[in-house]
Amino acid sequence: MKVNWGTAIVIAFVGFIGFIMYFVISMATNDKYDHDLVVEDYYQKELKFQSDIDKEKNAKALKTNVNWKKTENGILVEFPKELEVKKIKGTVFLYRPSNKKLDFEIPISLSDHNLLIPDNKLLDGRWNINIDWTYNDESYLYKEAINY
Repeated sequence: MKVNWGTAIVIAFVGFIGFIMYFVISMATNDKYDHDLVVEDYYQKELKFQSDIDKEKNAKALKTNVNWKKTENGILVEFPKELEVKKIKGTVFLYRPSNKKLDFEIPISLSDHNLLIPDNKLLDGRWNINIDWTYNDESYLYKEAINY
């Protein structure tokens, strides 16, 4: 049987479309390729984006900003020394981009200018840390991607 060039083009198109359909169906049904949004309420967070920019600007205007360092006990978050500890309120949110089940939030409760995030809650790898805090009714935000 002789196949002319028109039939060969149709066979090539059908083969290509079949391959693409197999690829799309296998990617859509395989749990290995299950991708979620980075955060659940992505669109609500987008609406408060300008307030986050203002909070970050306030934090950068401080004489010293929040710092962190890795210790053998975990991550030590250091708040500015010139501020009164009892007036600092807020939360520390750590999320793991690779696994949202490891995300957690810690309320800021200080007895000195340091807050320790225990080592047993942290796995090695990349974390995003967001420290959203207030002092004298002024809001501040510290964001950074860290490798633990």
